[in-house]
Amino acid sequence: MEPCVIKTREQYEAALAVVEELMGQTHEAGSKDGERLELFALLVENYEKEHFAIGLPSPIDAIRFRMDQLGLAQRDLVPYLGSRSKVSEVLSGKRPLTLAMIRALVNGLGIPADALLQDGGTTVPEPLAIEPGKFPLKVMAARGYFTRAFKDLRGEAEELIRGFMEQAGAPSVVNGFCRRSRSLRSGKQMDQVALLAWCIRVRGRAATQKDIKRYVPGCVDGAFLVEVARQSWSEQGPLLAKELLAKKGIALVIEPHLPGTHLDGAAMLAADGRPVIGMTLRHDRLDNFWFTLLHELAHVELHLHAAGDSYVDDLDFHESEDPKEAEADDAARDALIPPTAQWETTPARQEQSPEAIRALADQLSISPAIVAGRIRHDCRKYQILGNLVGAKAVRRLFSDVEWGN
Repeated sequence: MEPCVIKTREQYEAALAVVEELMGQTHEAGSKDGERLELFALLVENYEKEHFAIGLPSPIDAIRFRMDQLGLAQRDLVPYLGSRSKVSEVLSGKRPLTLAMIRALVNGLGIPADALLQDGGTTVPEPLAIEPGKFPLKVMAARGYFTRAFKDLRGEAEELIRGFMEQAGAPSVVNGFCRRSRSLRSGKQMDQVALLAWCIRVRGRAATQKDIKRYVPGCVDGAFLVEVARQSWSEQGPLLAKELLAKKGIALVIEPHLPGTHLDGAAMLAADGRPVIGMTLRHDRLDNFWFTLLHELAHVELHLHAAGDSYVDDLDFHESEDPKEAEADDAARDALIPPTAQWETTPARQEQSPEAIRALADQLSISPAIVAGRIRHDCRKYQILGNLVGAKAVRRLFSDVEWGN
């Protein structure tokens, strides 16, 4: 047989027979038969590496092998796996290893990471910058934030949070989000981890929206804000506004706020640079919807330019010292009721009667709820005109959102 690259089982067996025959002979160094033996041995070895590769042991086999080496009993694994029941379930194949368990076994028992990682990886990822257990896991799970099944919510928290982040097109670690700039307008103590989870959720849902056109920077201006405000004349106005934003390449996501957060809306950039507006509708009123939407759109127009920037707003807080928040407030007010309307001298502002409010709304082609809401805000009298601000008229339009209790 002449030496050649082995491609078939028959060629392999023939080459193996040549190796066995030559190995049974004595050869002088540098002889032709010696070189022939080396060549055939190399050809056989290459074929065996490709077709008879020996895989790594299973994670369970790797653990048991190390236990035998060190003379460990199952109870000795409790510090690494968490409890006797978890040790038993892992060794019986009923419970998968978590990243926390793998790190403990690698660092504590010296088991190679590539023998424990079941996804083919060779190194264990660095821990998240935020402890996964600090996220509001129960609420997130109840609201469908996690797409993978789990058996132990807290035990598998890191895997769940990493998968949750990947839905948003974000890095698979939270560290990058922690370093990004975030402008926060709020007069209350905010749960920063819950807020982070909400922002990621909004980005993730924005990434799944269809029929969003390509965003052209600079396409949002004062005239567009006025156009959006004019959609309020219709009972379906919030949905019309969402469609209008989509044509400009802006995703509008309605996502209820998480416990420990007090926010109405946010403006942020997606991973592809597209603006995303998130709204909670925690106040189910038309006046609140339209001012929040226009406020966040003003951020898109005026401030949302650098990758990673975001503006998160609790609009119940009026005393923000951030000049950008004041700019967004002014732009939203002017888009809803233009300065040319001479607001302070209108009968609606002075008389505050339903008839005058509806007359001004008709004149401006906007919802009466916007006029009534402006009066309540300016006078700081939120107990008046309650029947004109569109209470319970917004959430019902977004039937795809789970509002809970």
